[in-house]
Amino acid sequence: MTIEPSNAEGKSVGGRTALTNVRVFDGRNLSEPRTVVMDGAVIGTDATDAEVVDADGGVLLPGLIDAHIHLDSRDNLEQLCSFGVTTALDMATWQPRLVEQLRGTPAVTDIRSAGTPVVGDVDPDAVPGVPPDLVREAIIGSPDDAEDGVAWRVAQGSDYIKIMLGPAGPGEQGGQDQATAEAVVAAAHAHGRKVVAHALTVDAYRMAVAVGVDVLTHVPLDRVLEPQQVSRIAAGGQVCVPTLTMMQAVAALGEAAAFAAALRTVAALYRAGVPIVAGTDANALPGVPFHVKHGQSLHHELELLVDAGLSTTDALRAATSLPARHFGLTDRGAIAPGLRADLILIDGDPLADIRATRNIARIWCGGTEHAPA
Repeated sequence: MTIEPSNAEGKSVGGRTALTNVRVFDGRNLSEPRTVVMDGAVIGTDATDAEVVDADGGVLLPGLIDAHIHLDSRDNLEQLCSFGVTTALDMATWQPRLVEQLRGTPAVTDIRSAGTPVVGDVDPDAVPGVPPDLVREAIIGSPDDAEDGVAWRVAQGSDYIKIMLGPAGPGEQGGQDQATAEAVVAAAHAHGRKVVAHALTVDAYRMAVAVGVDVLTHVPLDRVLEPQQVSRIAAGGQVCVPTLTMMQAVAALGEAAAFAAALRTVAALYRAGVPIVAGTDANALPGVPFHVKHGQSLHHELELLVDAGLSTTDALRAATSLPARHFGLTDRGAIAPGLRADLILIDGDPLADIRATRNIARIWCGGTEHAPA
């Protein structure tokens, strides 16, 4: 069966569209062929006077969510959208005005952002491509500075707080000490914000759990997490965004065997019941060892999650309902009346083969149709 791709690009749907003969991913299974109605920007129920699109038995997925990207320009939103990524979570940017400009941009990928990251011991003149004044604003140097530093980020519009724990990257500094990290987490929670921890090592993971962060992003490359540590993460209710696409690339630049350890860690966390959420670390940042491409990389991430031991169902949930749930995005992540009309029509069965998510026929972002890449 072949679905004819659409040539639409940026076509705004002001009325209703009825997708007929479509199999819907409901978070666990594919439905029998049915009809899904888009009523403007949301999913509706009334197909009266709707434009009818026969999906010919194709599979309908909720728009995908990449839970770890870095914004560089408006082009990122177009790239993400063209690969069916209709929501992206920016995990810190050194361009605060860019986030402000891109928020709420209609008809393309919707964003949330951490804004300015929280860093510790870092030389303001040593961060590639970032003005020293911006680096100084990012530094929270002691527990006494935590409340003001978090309050400033909240006032700037940060949807969650990103904190660096352990080295910022190979051979780099910038992580927080434990007392300051605890104060940052307490201040963020007092402001109703979750805390996402950049953690590249087992020791950074240990600190993240000790200070009570909500989300662990990246996965250690230095060694496999010990069972006791995995159990603490599961008991602590943390979520893991392993960014396996980036970890694979970083490992390839150094010790390739380290990536096998990362896969084993993800497998252990998954078996222990830790929610695994898909994120790629897509970026074009100066000084970063590998530039992961926005949009297309999320499909590779899903494949790597399956390689790590996730079922195809849970890999799809990792990029749909789970990030929506854990980041408070209550209007997306599933296909149900009243939710955003973020939808991807694909050819193939992703529950049988996760690579089918690449076979995109049509994309709707908030009810606006876009041509696939």
